[in-house]
Amino acid sequence: MGKLYVVPTPVGNLEDMTFRAIRILKEADLILAEDTRTSGILLKHFEIKNALQSHHKFNEHQTVERVIQRLKAGDTVALISDAGTPGISDPGFLVVRECVRNGIEVQTLPGATAFVPALVSSGLPDERFCFEGFLPQKKGRQTRLNALADETRTMIFYESPFRLVKTLTQFAEVFGIHRPVSVCREISKIHEESVRGTLEEVIAHFTQTEPRGEIVIVVGGKEKANGAAGDTQKQVINFNE
Repeated sequence: MGKLYVVPTPVGNLEDMTFRAIRILKEADLILAEDTRTSGILLKHFEIKNALQSHHKFNEHQTVERVIQRLKAGDTVALISDAGTPGISDPGFLVVRECVRNGIEVQTLPGATAFVPALVSSGLPDERFCFEGFLPQKKGRQTRLNALADETRTMIFYESPFRLVKTLTQFAEVFGIHRPVSVCREISKIHEESVRGTLEEVIAHFTQTEPRGEIVIVVGGKEKANGAAGDTQKQVINFNE
């Protein structure tokens, strides 16, 4: 039997790539990539020239069986996504599940993922939280939000810049305009920025300033009877290198 390695890649700065991740990718018989063009840039930077195959949400059902056969034949396969850890709001779950079902070893390397730095730097409680990823764009969206109305843990969402203000406005309608929130964008990149405040304040900020880049939203949970779930003051912080 071969082995599947799930390999995180940088969400921004290429220096976030680990030595072990580079070694695994250089040793792999096959690298599965969400987008071979995007991953090709990363692999070229680290002089990795191994076989590369497209593996994304539109073709993974067709390709997974061939991948399993290669693993059974003894090949080492590395799975990467465009950025961050595969399987976290990215392709990866299906091939990992099939490996587990077939008794093939899966080893996931620790490494970059966008929501952890966004959560830790938010100033909101981070000892307990729930990760929601991308909300449904249409069907089931309101139902999901309503189900979170009484959630007391800090909540984490991914969102595109084009839907950010709309999503924050929906949060305000469900959670209330005074709920604390932190919007972190362009994590680990030159223009990394965190905007913190109440939903009302942060909506006003991004209504005036067009949001850009990849975004993580961290929302404080509902206040408990014996105290607040989290407090924060309006801030705009830039991290420039």
